[in-house]
Amino acid sequence: MATYKKRGYKPKTKVEKEHEIEDHSTTAEVFNTLDETASKTEDWVIKNQKYIFVIIGVVAAVVLGYLGYNEFIAKPKQSEAMNDMFRAQKFYDQAITNPTDKDSLFNLALNGGEGKFGMLDIISEYNGTQAANIANYYAGMAYLNMKDYKNAVSYLGDFSSDDEVLAPMAKGGIGDAFVQLNQQEDALGYYEQAASMRSNDFTTPMYLYKAGIVAMELGKTDAALKHFENIKENYPESTEAANIDVFIGKAKALASK
Repeated sequence: MATYKKRGYKPKTKVEKEHEIEDHSTTAEVFNTLDETASKTEDWVIKNQKYIFVIIGVVAAVVLGYLGYNEFIAKPKQSEAMNDMFRAQKFYDQAITNPTDKDSLFNLALNGGEGKFGMLDIISEYNGTQAANIANYYAGMAYLNMKDYKNAVSYLGDFSSDDEVLAPMAKGGIGDAFVQLNQQEDALGYYEQAASMRSNDFTTPMYLYKAGIVAMELGKTDAALKHFENIKENYPESTEAANIDVFIGKAKALASK
């Protein structure tokens, strides 16, 4: 299980970053603008949240449907778990598409409502089933959206999957939580794991980008440059590749100081 811990890490202030960049780059004005965007790590989750979780909802629905069909006769407990999960998943999907009431809907997804189990009940009552495993993912992402980063780390750490999207998203979600807990070293490790788990045009460049940003925050400019160049070379059609030359330039400028 992934765990969080308190650390004494203190990110550089914006003033310090600006001073370093202005001393070592002729494109300081551009870099300063990038600092304002890159340092807002919480915006990563918010910015991509609806797009990401709609995809996850579709993928998870397919997985759940397959598991429910496959296990209906062979494993009655699994089938029962899937039926109980149905309403909790609906609450979760509603939270993603209805941001004005998302916290209450995420709470219903976690704890249940209308006489039905929530994800936490599924995990407890059906321990050891695939339904409980998937419920760990839903619970972790719900906590991440609710800014309960400690529980996000815990539940996402209990989820395991070989899925093309869900597997790296769970690791990347732990990285997002660690960023908010000011554990940048841990965040970097999880982002790098998420990027290397699968090779696709969605999760791989997204987590390479996040890994590069955190690596620069930690002063690991060589690692940051490697991640940014990986995006440019192997994922040129991705969203993250649009301005990747600017980030490559920034990493080189910081490395040469």
